[in-house]
Amino acid sequence: MAGTALSRGPARSAGARLLFLVTEDWYFCLHWIGLARAARDAGFEVVVATRIVAHGEQIRVEGFGLLPLRALRRGLPGPRDLGALIELVRLYRREAPAIVHHLAMKPILYGSWAARIAGVPAVVNSFAGLGYLFTGGGLAVRILRWLARLTLRRALALSSSSKTIFNNGDDFRQFEQLGIVGKERAVVIRGVGIDTSRFCPRPEPDGVPIVLLASRMLWDKGVAEFVGAARLLAKRGVEARCVLAGRGDPANPASIPDEQLETWKREGVVEWWGHQTDMPGALASAHVVVLPSYREGLPTVLLEAAASGRAIVGTDVPGCREIVRDGVNGYLVPPRHEAALADAIETLLRDPEKCVRMGRQGRRIVVDEFSIDRVAQQTLAVYRALLDSHPEPLLAPSQRADVR
Repeated sequence: MAGTALSRGPARSAGARLLFLVTEDWYFCLHWIGLARAARDAGFEVVVATRIVAHGEQIRVEGFGLLPLRALRRGLPGPRDLGALIELVRLYRREAPAIVHHLAMKPILYGSWAARIAGVPAVVNSFAGLGYLFTGGGLAVRILRWLARLTLRRALALSSSSKTIFNNGDDFRQFEQLGIVGKERAVVIRGVGIDTSRFCPRPEPDGVPIVLLASRMLWDKGVAEFVGAARLLAKRGVEARCVLAGRGDPANPASIPDEQLETWKREGVVEWWGHQTDMPGALASAHVVVLPSYREGLPTVLLEAAASGRAIVGTDVPGCREIVRDGVNGYLVPPRHEAALADAIETLLRDPEKCVRMGRQGRRIVVDEFSIDRVAQQTLAVYRALLDSHPEPLLAPSQRADVR
């Protein structure tokens, strides 16, 4: 059955308009541009609707259509987002896509309603992780989580031709137990795919070993626990440079203020490199890469680190468990546990040969299971199955005048 569907795929996808909806252009370019290229090469007309800040030209040079968004913004849902819904309905009616692919929580919430109102034939929703709304604490967040559960249950059922993609089985099972989505509408595709030619092994640098945490600077990424582990390593006399790479995210309630990051930097226990545009180079400079997150969809930085041949340390939580094979390519530690994190880092730093062996195993795992080619083919199969459910070709508006 799978072979039959794929063999029909190119004919069904040729000329069909695929619209990606994502709040930020940087997020699309960082995580999703590889999938968009694969869809373009498979015959789709790819269009990206996003807020344009600094990456518009990068999107255009790929040959993708680019549609600027003005009302849809990242952050927790609220009444002000009514303007975003109106904007999306108008956009979907004007662009008439065959498929819309909503990337992350707010595009899923508002895009699903807009697709129903505008009559979009097929909808794909991707949860890259459950985010602060499902991991944060406090009364206000719990109330929003309850409202989001009710809203998501309705939104994911709006289209009779839709699929919801989860990065890991834990997230899907949680949604299934909450009654938000059932097995017939869901699929688990692990990650967004890693370019294993771009992220490839390089020799470890000489000098004091670097332990790198590269992510957005959020409390729930375990940044404070990493700083605590760095203090413990210093007290134990373990020679290491513990480095934070990334910046805060003001739209996220868990964002760490720059003042706090500067305070840690002045303390001298960690370095803060800020935002990195050359991630392959940053990973090549490290000996060990860590992410002590409280929960992930599937952490891209650990996948990239493993593809780069580096030993990795993650927390024993959904998402991290998908890539960190304890004792094989790195170590899993309990979340929010500074001492356990320090122990794992120290074990690796005191055995450089083990670091190298684990790095090789990680590279093999990514190539076999998480490459962009593998993930793209799985996602394209979802698109094609949705197209196959429609009796008539779903062409882009520019081509419909040629259909007799």
